[in-house]
Amino acid sequence: MVKPFVPQLVYIEPRALDYPLGQTLKDKFENMGIEIRETTSHNQVRHLPGNNDFQKYRNAKSTLVVGVRKTLDFQSSKPSAEYAIPLATGCMGHCHYCYLQTTMGSKPYIRTYVNVDEILERADQYMAERSPEITRFEAACTSDIVGIDHLTHSLKKAIEFFGERDFGELRFVTKFAHVDHLLDARHNGRTRFRFSLNDAYVIKFFEAGTSRLVERIEAARKVSDAGYPLGFIIAPIYIHDGWQEGYRHLFETLHDRLPVKTAVPITFELIQHRFTGPAKRVIEKNYPNSKLVMNKEERRYKWGRYGIGKYIYQKEDEALLQETIEGYIHHYFPDAVVAYFT
Repeated sequence: MVKPFVPQLVYIEPRALDYPLGQTLKDKFENMGIEIRETTSHNQVRHLPGNNDFQKYRNAKSTLVVGVRKTLDFQSSKPSAEYAIPLATGCMGHCHYCYLQTTMGSKPYIRTYVNVDEILERADQYMAERSPEITRFEAACTSDIVGIDHLTHSLKKAIEFFGERDFGELRFVTKFAHVDHLLDARHNGRTRFRFSLNDAYVIKFFEAGTSRLVERIEAARKVSDAGYPLGFIIAPIYIHDGWQEGYRHLFETLHDRLPVKTAVPITFELIQHRFTGPAKRVIEKNYPNSKLVMNKEERRYKWGRYGIGKYIYQKEDEALLQETIEGYIHHYFPDAVVAYFT
């Protein structure tokens, strides 16, 4: 069982101590005996422990920067939501395929923002602009927010904030099972709690440092029992020897351990494996012995936003993936909603 994340090293921006949460976290980490250093900005974090890039990368994954979110303009988060709400950045997991490999650069430390009230006030403005339409906010675009929330409770605060709003909904996804502190949050059904799942092969070889499948499913049961709308992201759907049987077993296990009937339909979001050229280089550097296959010649190139393209499966493979996974969902969870396949 993966234990809840505890940083080995903490950096605190001086401005963060102007906020109650910043001071609370400083006191908490001091009481835990964790080394604390000051930094003027996360960009100035230097001298991460390690004798080489390989060690520094892993130590960065155990480093937490407590800071202030300066940019309060939210990015788009299609197709899962209208906006990404920036409560944290970075992840302690070691998922080989993760797109944060490139967006986080060579210093994949974790950042948490203490000006939560300012971030939520900005969310109010976005909701007012689109009212009376519902505005959805994704809290896990650049992090696994659940993985650090037992320390910060920023996510819990956001859940209760959206529980009091008529025109906003919160959503996030996690690979961690440490959800107990969120079960009593006053969510009022306005937060969809999602878990990222995969078959045994992908979890074993590509998702180091995350909760195991059964742990995630047990956490999902707790979340469902607490009345949260529940969802799952199956990603990345990855072709390997025995993948069809592997994914069938995933849905069979999920069916056996979850109530098939829920007050609000379960949602599934399906994302095939993809990679970019820069991501391939970074992944091969950070995980040189990975079994992850990224042969450009076997994929097709799809242009994306900002002129950055991705290598995805050939159309016939893509069609088989979608048909297979959606078939399992309709069989084991006939009342569920498939939100999208991409």
